[in-house]
Amino acid sequence: MKPKLRVLISGGGTGGHVFPAIAIANEIMAKYPDAVVEFVGASGRMEMEKVPIAGYKIHGLWISGFQRSWSIENLMLPFKVIFSLWKSYWIIKSFKPNFTVGVGGYASGPLNYMASKMGVPVYLQEQNSYPGITNKLLKDVARKICVAYDGMEQFFPVNKMVLTGNPIRQDLLLDSTNQSDARDYFRLDKNKTTVLVIGGSLGARTINEAIMANLENIEQAGIQLLWQTGKNFSGEFGDFSWGTRTAFIQRMDLAYTCADMVISRAGAMSVSELAALGKPTIFIPSPFVAEDHQTKNAMSLVQKNAAILCRDDEARENIAKVLLDLIQDKTQLDLLSKEIIKLGKPNAAERIVNEIIKDLG
Repeated sequence: MKPKLRVLISGGGTGGHVFPAIAIANEIMAKYPDAVVEFVGASGRMEMEKVPIAGYKIHGLWISGFQRSWSIENLMLPFKVIFSLWKSYWIIKSFKPNFTVGVGGYASGPLNYMASKMGVPVYLQEQNSYPGITNKLLKDVARKICVAYDGMEQFFPVNKMVLTGNPIRQDLLLDSTNQSDARDYFRLDKNKTTVLVIGGSLGARTINEAIMANLENIEQAGIQLLWQTGKNFSGEFGDFSWGTRTAFIQRMDLAYTCADMVISRAGAMSVSELAALGKPTIFIPSPFVAEDHQTKNAMSLVQKNAAILCRDDEARENIAKVLLDLIQDKTQLDLLSKEIIKLGKPNAAERIVNEIIKDLG
């Protein structure tokens, strides 16, 4: 009897790591229904909740990142690394994976480093245009590195890189609800121009304050908002009656369907989802991320006439004008939609799994 395929997927910390990891796992299971896929994450991080909900077992490592300011956590880091390497050894020895996949995040480092030392093939997936430190550290032990952007030669060996795109949540592509029904779901006017405003699950203060400061102009233009403030800003803002405002949107498939255009941060997954769906977008990149990688993510689209960029420090003053100018320019809206969907890679998870299987022979 042919042995079952056994795979360990590691990483997490944010949705930008966790959701691609789950998408890769789902693709493996779709291709090989008798496969066994388990995860390794950082204890206390969001993957410990999201992965079991998706139906997979996850092992937790006692690991965290290096704090840029002085912290007692930094003194504990060497012990955490040693403990995580030791636990990774026993996870690998017990599970006996055919290969491992690292998607970035703290837990990916110890697990994939140990896998390489134990003769297990290691594959990486990098979501951003500027890679995280974990994947940069693991580049020498990886057999293949699946990237989402051109121009990554400055970070990874050319002979190891494969341009696959980012795996996105497949439910976003499978939704068959029409725009009218999607607007009904969110209690929105079926006939009004609708703008989806998102700043991530926790929220983005700049985006929220910029929208709040320009509500009157937006309302007068006859635009309604589907506005996700994020959990950190729930209840912080005043009255709002001409649209829907919520701390968190569970049905993002319907949210994208009901939107004529989007205002968003430029995290890797947001960029990938919006490109796959062909949504005209104004990106307001967060400046509070490593190496300003969100601006680099957004600029990869802006340079191809596939999106509009509004700087974080200019959003409060300019967002209303940028939004209204775009809404009133049907030709520009159509161009953005046409160009951004060219950059979408909705089958990225399938490409990644195919590359791994091909490499393994």
